[in-house]
Formats: sequence, structure tokens, C-alpha cells
Amino acid sequence: MGAGHAHVLYRESTSPVHRLPPEAKIAAMVSFTIAVVATPREAYWAFGGYALLVAVVAALARVGPRWLLGRALIELPFVLFAFALPFFGTGERVEVAGLNLSVDGLLGGWNILAKGTLGVLASLLLAATTTTRDLIVGLDRLHCPQIFTQIATFMLRYLDVLVGEARRMRVARVSRGDDPRFLWQLRGFAAGIGALFLRAFERGERVYLAMVSRGYSGRMPAVWQGAGAATAGQWAAAATVPLTAAAIAAAAVVLT
Repeated sequence: MGAGHAHVLYRESTSPVHRLPPEAKIAAMVSFTIAVVATPREAYWAFGGYALLVAVVAALARVGPRWLLGRALIELPFVLFAFALPFFGTGERVEVAGLNLSVDGLLGGWNILAKGTLGVLASLLLAATTTTRDLIVGLDRLHCPQIFTQIATFMLRYLDVLVGEARRMRVARVSRGDDPRFLWQLRGFAAGIGALFLRAFERGERVYLAMVSRGYSGRMPAVWQGAGAATAGQWAAAATVPLTAAAIAAAAVVLT
């Protein structure tokens, strides 16, 4: 289980953000997101402050804006929904550039766009500076329920195995004349999915029994977690961003 499994979002670097323990970064990201969500949508200046915090962290982590914005396209469906709200919203209407728009729709669309984008950017920064393995370790140190961390651990370890199995099954089907592009061959494709599920289930059972026979008790050994739990200084450094965000949110609530 100690094998390294990098993900496509992780960017190798020796930046100060990369060196922070994962549990501190996870807690900081979640706290920052909570502060953003708690901010009134009418406090436009506050979202500018949050964006500045994200830009500072990105600069410290050596993650470029082009990389961040390119990966942030994952929220495109929500962006389209946010832009549609002013047209379909109800209540008071206002003329903007010759368009009759809903005031509540404009505020709702802005709320989704601003908070969603900031949340996505914060998550991307966490993923860019923390390997998948370290994310699981951080969740375990934060006392996340064991069932979740164990499922994530085994998924991380055997995802590549299952992907390879699915690829070999597809090659076998194609070599026998199957072409999954045709709708009438959907039944064969569904049967392949069922076979893959059964193979994965049986493999998981064999792996579990093998681990139990070697002393597995439902929790990974401390050696897998590795050393380097967050110190008080590292917690303080990681808390700088969420505490600043919390101060901005509190000021926004008072002034709005």
C-alpha cells in the first residue's frame, strides 16, 4: 500500500504549500469554503478578497493561472445554469443592455458563479499540492470515518488493476468481431460490465482474506501513514488563509 499513486491534477514541486502536511491543507480548504459560502451574496467586495487569497496561495504553490482556469472548466454546467437564471427568474425585473432580466435571478446567478468558482479553485489548489495517497492519510489523521478512508485506499490501490482488466476485456471483444459503437451490441457491452463487476468482487474478497490472514484489523498500519503529522507552527501557517477568510465573511455579514 505504500506504492505511490499520483493523480493527473498533482503538480510536483517543493513549494511551501506542497510541504504542508495534508491534514492541515484539507482543514484549511474546508474552512475557507465554509467562509465563502457563509458570505452574503450582496457583499461583492468580499469575493474580491477571497479571489486575492486564492491568487496568493496559487503563487506560493507555483500553480499558474492558465492551469487553474483550464481545470476549472469542470464547473461549466453550473456556469451555464447561473447565466440562465436572470432570464428565467421571477420577481422584480430590470433592463440590462436591452435585456429584461430578473433581479433575483441576477443575484442568484452571481451567488452560484462566485462561490462555485472559488470553491473549485480552492479544491484544485489542494489537489495540485497534495498526492492522492497523502489526501487519504490526511483524512485519516483528521479522524474521518474508517470505512470511507479504507474504501478510498483500496480504490486507489486497485483502480489501475481494474482499468487494465477492462481494457483487456474490450480487446478480447473487439478481436471477436464486437464493435461497441453499434447500439445493437449494447447487450454484449452490458454483459462485459457485469463480468467485470464479478471479477472485481471476487478479487476484492481474495485480497481481503489475504490481508486478514496477515493481521489486518480494519485500519492501515502506522508505517503506511508515514511520519510528519502537522506541528503547531504548520497548523498556524495553514490557518492563515481560512482565518483571513473568516474575518472577511464576518465583516461582510456585519456591513451587509
